[in-house]
Amino acid sequence: MVRPAYNILELAASTGMYDIPIDFIQQYAQMTSYRIALKENILRVSFGETAQNDQIIQDAAARLEEMQDSEELGGGPLLKINGPISVPVAFVLAHKLAHLYGAIACFDPKLGKYVVCITHNPEYKLGDLIK
Repeated sequence: MVRPAYNILELAASTGMYDIPIDFIQQYAQMTSYRIALKENILRVSFGETAQNDQIIQDAAARLEEMQDSEELGGGPLLKINGPISVPVAFVLAHKLAHLYGAIACFDPKLGKYVVCITHNPEYKLGDLIK
C-alpha cells in the first residue's frame, strides 16, 4: 500500500528537487502495520508500524494478495508460520492460506516446534508437532 505522502517524496526525488535516494523512498513506501515474508518455506510475520487491528488486518490481507498475485505464495503440502500474530490477523491468514496449502502449522515458542492447526492433507493431523 503506497501512501500519498510517499508518492510526493518519490516525485521530488525523481525530479532532483531533493537529494533523497529512491531506495529510501521505496523502503518507506513499503512500510506497513504488518510484515509478511516467505523465507525457506516459512512464512515470517511481524508487526510493523503502530496501528490497531482494523488497519493491521487490511495490511496483512493486502500483503497476502500481493504475494499470491506474484506467485510467491504458490501453495503446497505444508506452510509453517513463525512470528507474533494477533487473533484477528490469525483469522485473515487462516482464511487466505488454508485454500492454498494442505496443512498450516504455527510456531509455538514454549514447545520449540510448529503445531499443525489446519489440515486438509492426510499426511498431517491436527496437533502434530513439526521441527
